[in-house]
Amino acid sequence: MSEPVTPLRPCPICSKPAVEAFKPFCSKRCADVDLHRWLTGGYVIPARDDEPLPDTDGANYGDDEDNNI
Repeated sequence: MSEPVTPLRPCPICSKPAVEAFKPFCSKRCADVDLHRWLTGGYVIPARDDEPLPDTDGANYGDDEDNNI
């Protein structure tokens, strides 16, 4: 018995059917468009500057007590 073939999802860039050679994209062009978006910061999770930094469990990375003379 052969394993069932799962249908490929559509291309995330243009929604055309994906091609196995460029999976998950339909073509090299769409793969390059996606790479360009990654490299230029197109896929960024927005953050606010007023959000507090996570607690560092008491570690003071900016304080060098050994250098205080």
